[in-house]
Amino acid sequence: MSARDTDEAHRVASPLELLFDLTFVVAVAQLVVQLAHGIEGGHGSEEIGPFLMVFFAIWWAWMNFTWFASAYDTDDVPYRLLTMLQMGGVLVLAAGVPAAFAEQDFRAITLGYLIMRIGLVAQWLRAGFEHPQSRVTAWRYAAGVSLVQLGWLARLALPEQIGLLSFILFAALDLAVPLWAERTGMTFWHPHHISERYGLFTIIVLGESVLAATYGVQDALSEGGVSGDLVLVSAAALVTLFAIWWLYFLEPAGEGLSVKRSRSFLWGYGHYGVFAALAALGAGLEVAVAEAGHRLEVSPVALGYAVALPVGVFLVLLWAVHAVLMSRSQIRPVVILPAAALVLLVPLLAGATGVTVVVVLVATVCVLVVAITLADQARRSRSAVEAGQPLGTQ
Repeated sequence: MSARDTDEAHRVASPLELLFDLTFVVAVAQLVVQLAHGIEGGHGSEEIGPFLMVFFAIWWAWMNFTWFASAYDTDDVPYRLLTMLQMGGVLVLAAGVPAAFAEQDFRAITLGYLIMRIGLVAQWLRAGFEHPQSRVTAWRYAAGVSLVQLGWLARLALPEQIGLLSFILFAALDLAVPLWAERTGMTFWHPHHISERYGLFTIIVLGESVLAATYGVQDALSEGGVSGDLVLVSAAALVTLFAIWWLYFLEPAGEGLSVKRSRSFLWGYGHYGVFAALAALGAGLEVAVAEAGHRLEVSPVALGYAVALPVGVFLVLLWAVHAVLMSRSQIRPVVILPAAALVLLVPLLAGATGVTVVVVLVATVCVLVVAITLADQARRSRSAVEAGQPLGTQ
C-alpha cells in the first residue's frame, strides 16, 4: 500500500467506491423517513437533534473512507475485504436509525460506527507499515480514531441528560483527529477525485429527496387522489431539486482544491451542513407533497419551513464552501444571500396562502438564482474574450 499520485490523470471513482456508496443510500433513506414522520406528527423540531447526530455518524464515516481511498486505494484483496467490513458497519448503523429517533437508543448506531472504525483503523495501520514516507501520519490517524471510538463506546454508559453535550464533545474530537494527524504531513489525496466523490454524495442525498417526494405522492394518491395542489407541489419539488443540482455543479471544486490544498479541511467539513440540508429537504418535500393530497394536522408555517429552511441553509453554505477555495466564485454572495433570505421569509405566507404556494415560490427563487448565475457567467466570459484573456481566468 503506497500513496497514489496526486497528479494522476483521469482519476475517477472506482466501482468499489460506487458500491460502497450504495450502503449510504440505505442509511440516509432511513434517516429521511424518520425526520419526515416527525414533521408529519407535529414534532419536527424535536427530531432535529437526533437527525443531526445520526447524520454526523453517516457523513463522517463516508468522509473518512473517501479521503483515505483517495490517498491509498490499492484495490487489492485486503483493501476490498476491509471495505466490505465498513459497508457492513453502515448497514448496522442504518438498522439502528429508527430506535435512535423513537427511543434515543444509540446502541445499534454506535455498534455500526465501531465496525466501520475497525475497518478504517486497519487500513491506516497497513498504510503505516507499508508506506514509510507517511508512516507517522498514518499511525496518528489509527491512534486518534481508536481513542475517540473508545469515547463513543463509553458514551453509551453516560446519563441521557448529558447526551447532547457528550455528543458534541466526541464529535469535536473526531473532527480534530485529521487536523492533529496531518500536522506531520498531509496525505496524498487527489483533488479532482475528491471533488467527484463529493459530487456523487450530493447526488445520493438529492436522490433521497426524489425518493421521499415519491413516497409523499404515493401517500397523497392513496388518501385523496389527484388534485391541482398535488400536481403543483410535485412539479415544484422536481424543479427545486433540479435547480439545486445545477447550482452545486456549476463550479466543480477540483481545480480549487488542487491550488489551495490547505483549505481542504474547511471545504470538506463545511459539506456536513450542505449534505445535511439536502437530506432534510427530502423529508420536507415528502411532507409537503403529502399535505397537498390530504391536509395534515400541522401548522402550515411549520410545513413551509420544512422545505424553505433546508433550501436557505444549502444556498448560504454552498456559497461559503466555494468562497473557501475561490476568490471569484460563480456562486456570488450578492445573489445567493438575498435569495436565501427571501426563501426563509416565504413560509410566513403559508397561513394565508397554503403550503403549495410556499413550495412553488421556493422553487421559483431557486430557478432565478440559476438563471442570474448563468447570465453573469456568460457576461464574464464575453468580457474575458473581449479583453483577450483565456476563458476561466476572469
